[in-house]
Amino acid sequence: MNCNVQTRIGEQFLEVPFYNASGVLCVNTNDLDKLYECNYTGAVVTKSCTLKYRSGNPEPRYWCGEYGSINSSGLPNNGFDYYAKWMIDKNTKPVFLSTSPMNKNELNIIANKIRDLDYIKNPEFNLSCPNVINKPQIGYSFDDMKNTLQMITEILGEKKFGVKLPPYFDPIHFDYASDILSYYNTLSYITCSNSIGNGLLINTETEETRIRPKNGLGGIGGKYCLPVALSNIFQFNERLPNIDIVGCGGIYNGEDVFQHILAGACAVQVGTCLYENGISTFNKLYNELIELMRKKGYKCLNEFKGKIKII
Repeated sequence: MNCNVQTRIGEQFLEVPFYNASGVLCVNTNDLDKLYECNYTGAVVTKSCTLKYRSGNPEPRYWCGEYGSINSSGLPNNGFDYYAKWMIDKNTKPVFLSTSPMNKNELNIIANKIRDLDYIKNPEFNLSCPNVINKPQIGYSFDDMKNTLQMITEILGEKKFGVKLPPYFDPIHFDYASDILSYYNTLSYITCSNSIGNGLLINTETEETRIRPKNGLGGIGGKYCLPVALSNIFQFNERLPNIDIVGCGGIYNGEDVFQHILAGACAVQVGTCLYENGISTFNKLYNELIELMRKKGYKCLNEFKGKIKII
């Protein structure tokens, strides 16, 4: 049986439903080229960029164990113009520019640049980086989120865009966020979710934190995140039927991809597993997803997308 795994994010067409999470193998053009040239990535998203180059937090700032990772990278990136220049001639698969402005002035400048560059389509505004010292996550302040989205839409006009959200945990917070997100007609997709912020992992042998920045606190990724990611996808899918959802969190195999789509995602981003295992991750995910779909008798993603059953 032939299986079709094509999908869409907003107006962007993807041959396969997976690509990198922003921050993983996408800081420099060499890594971005590898992602772009891979036959098993449906798209590429850049590192979340600030206006200018940023070195990020001091090392060690990443550690991975059996169940996942902790990181406090602090948005190391090469600046907006670096990624915008790399995107110019990329037209065989979608490339999403991710940006995380440090303040309103940066947001104003970056959004105006995006508006004026026709080849940047459906940019992703990161409202959820937990690892910048003394900078709170916009997605956890609903007034700030509303003001930020208002500013973005006023500058971009009719240009569509997406946002990357932090993980939410209480139903009322999904209600608050959804009320705000549903107001903006040009918001075409959400990515949920970013790492679980301000976790702590400890080395028992040395009795030390695993990373240095923020006294060892960092974003938790990997297998730890799968139930949280599925919950966020499921709850936003119920509340925002007209906005596409990109799932992110805990994807290591084809079954994890299947569960994200079953919960309501149209595509998925892969972070920790990609960082640990490299580009071949996507070939593995493709083969395992196809095998599972054949086993279950599904010919395309829409046959099971968002159709989770409640026992």
